[in-house]
Amino acid sequence: MVLFRQELGDVLRDARRSQGRTLRQVSSDARVSLGYLSEIERGQKEASSELLHSVTDALGLPLSFVLREVSDRIAVAEGVAVPDTVPAELSDEPLVGAH
Repeated sequence: MVLFRQELGDVLRDARRSQGRTLRQVSSDARVSLGYLSEIERGQKEASSELLHSVTDALGLPLSFVLREVSDRIAVAEGVAVPDTVPAELSDEPLVGAH
């Protein structure tokens, strides 16, 4: 079974490491305890939306980017093909909530 919290932790850890930053640096910038952020990265704790916002902000990443990466990883694990573009039949449709 694929768990959201584990995929989220992997994405956050990968992003932090790709920036060459330590867990301590990101936890300080996000104002999250080092131990709690470590548990989030290891997929042992669920991140609240507020905590996730703080961490993605500290990493300089849009929340939507992180959630998309998590979603893509879950889709791969489930064997679901995720298109990179909007299907043709939807391309002329306005976005929901667009003004």
